[in-house]
Amino acid sequence: MNTKNNVLILSLLLLCFSAIKAEKPHVLASASIFQDMAKNIGGDLITTDLIVPIGGDPHLYDPVPKDAKKVVAADLILINGLTFEGWIKKLVANAGTQATSVLITEGVDAIRSTEYENATDPHAWMSAENGKIYAKNIYEALRNIDPKNEKQYEENYTKYIAQLDALHKYIHEQIQNIPEDQRVLVTSHDAFEYFGKEYGLQLEAIVGISTEAEAQTSDLIRVTKAIKDSGIKAVFIESTINPKMIKQLAKDNNVIIGGELFADSLGELDGPAGTYIGMLKTNTDNIVRGLTKGEELRHKHQDQSSSTNWIWYLGLGLAFILLLFLVIKKMT
Repeated sequence: MNTKNNVLILSLLLLCFSAIKAEKPHVLASASIFQDMAKNIGGDLITTDLIVPIGGDPHLYDPVPKDAKKVVAADLILINGLTFEGWIKKLVANAGTQATSVLITEGVDAIRSTEYENATDPHAWMSAENGKIYAKNIYEALRNIDPKNEKQYEENYTKYIAQLDALHKYIHEQIQNIPEDQRVLVTSHDAFEYFGKEYGLQLEAIVGISTEAEAQTSDLIRVTKAIKDSGIKAVFIESTINPKMIKQLAKDNNVIIGGELFADSLGELDGPAGTYIGMLKTNTDNIVRGLTKGEELRHKHQDQSSSTNWIWYLGLGLAFILLLFLVIKKMT
């Protein structure tokens, strides 16, 4: 009887061990951009999650208790570094996880701050060429924690690199449609330096690389001068930043909002910017349209405003006439 029980217990233990070993590696990314990269390389071989939700600002994110649970459950944690997620080291340390943490910007030629010593621009993914470095680091991390599926990871990685090469070429070609003297990109915060350096755009942001920074009068003067000197007719809002200041800047300089750009987060998953590749393509299309058709869009906007104003005044006039008619009728 004891022998049978022992065999049964051993069998159950073996089944449990096999089930554990059969579980897919669980990959946790600090932000949505890196989660999407992991999905493309890992495919169905992995499960993924993220810490900062889509639309959230990783610069300002304040971890919550459920984030510690995510860290503990992870096998692999993807970290951008370069001061992007200043809170993540503490989160990982306090959670006491056994997961492997990987710095996915390893090998990136980081842009150094000209104002602050040892400070770097963390937005390296904004260049598709740098995106390939991210992809390589994620691929190597996946094959290291799950070597039995290395061949499939390699196939997925190769396909993804081809897509990033095509994206890189597309962006270069599209930017050429912007007249050289109009290649000035005005945004809320300085998240597009890698994009501008790679594809030939002058960047002018109201605040620096972190959204924690506050705009100074000198910043507004500098950006206003850039708008006037270049003659651009469009500036751009960002999906994770309050657009109030950039809208006021546009109004003060008689230019339009050329579109919404995505920098620190992907857009909604079912939208055009719901993937890393889609995000860079959407940004490119919005920038090109805004900087090449800004004048046309501005006139269209003015015509629409004039039409709206005309209808409003007409309605106000009719209401006044009706009120006057009712007063006269009551008096008679």
